[in-house]
Amino acid sequence: MSNETHVLDRPPEGAAADWTIPQNWDAFTAEEHGVWDTLFERQIKLLPGRASKAYLHGLELLKLSDGGIPNFEELSERLMKLTGWQVVAVPGLVPDDVFFDHMANRRFVAGNFIRRPDQLDYLQEPDVFHDVFGHVPMLADPVFADYMEAYGRGGGRAMELGALKQLSRLYWYTVEFGLIEEAGDLRIYGSGIVSSSAESRFALESDSPNRIGFDLKRVMRTEYRIDDFQQNYFVIPSFETLLRATVETDFAPLYAEILAQPDIPIAEIVAGDRVITQGTQEYANSKA
Repeated sequence: MSNETHVLDRPPEGAAADWTIPQNWDAFTAEEHGVWDTLFERQIKLLPGRASKAYLHGLELLKLSDGGIPNFEELSERLMKLTGWQVVAVPGLVPDDVFFDHMANRRFVAGNFIRRPDQLDYLQEPDVFHDVFGHVPMLADPVFADYMEAYGRGGGRAMELGALKQLSRLYWYTVEFGLIEEAGDLRIYGSGIVSSSAESRFALESDSPNRIGFDLKRVMRTEYRIDDFQQNYFVIPSFETLLRATVETDFAPLYAEILAQPDIPIAEIVAGDRVITQGTQEYANSKA
């Protein structure tokens, strides 16, 4: 598989109108399967006691420990039986409307390439390890699977109302970098954390970031960074709470309210926050 840039503005040759492509699983090399195995083995040692029960259960149900980059047909067959979702291959990042349409129809798009051996610790664009190891186990959980579908359905409306940036923050602070309270402890479920060796530790163990109780409006007003560890993590009490906040909210007046207010800068604590831990921001300041 090629390692060229996977950020595109139109479907490449061979892709369907919805940007999907054949996974062509047989084309992955032994080295590429080896990269998956290296990443998998490193993460699987870190996640017990750190990852949510739902994530770890999904990992087991989907048999991701079988070795090598998963075959999407086999993976989708297992996932469909559990929650009606499937995994489809795409050449790289897809347009927002395409992404939302796939999610609304319970299709999770996964990049059809894997990072090089010299990129194990950081890759700017999501590859198959981030997308499948990070995201797909959570799709085996019925409640979270419903949340992801609801998010996809809401995407088109956010685009119409000029609130895509605000909705993307919800995805960022939950699906990508969310924490959950379980039996009095914090656990990770966001894909950007569970697929990262360093952030799996940082998100739970560092004194640097803020950890704040989830509030829909607060999250959708809060800026984020894409190039380093997070300075804020938002903590949900349960996946049921997250789903209810999504399906029971009338987003049109909420967007109108939020769009009339200033964004909340990264790392700022505001009135009304349920602060679980207020971070020192030492890590962020050391990078300034």
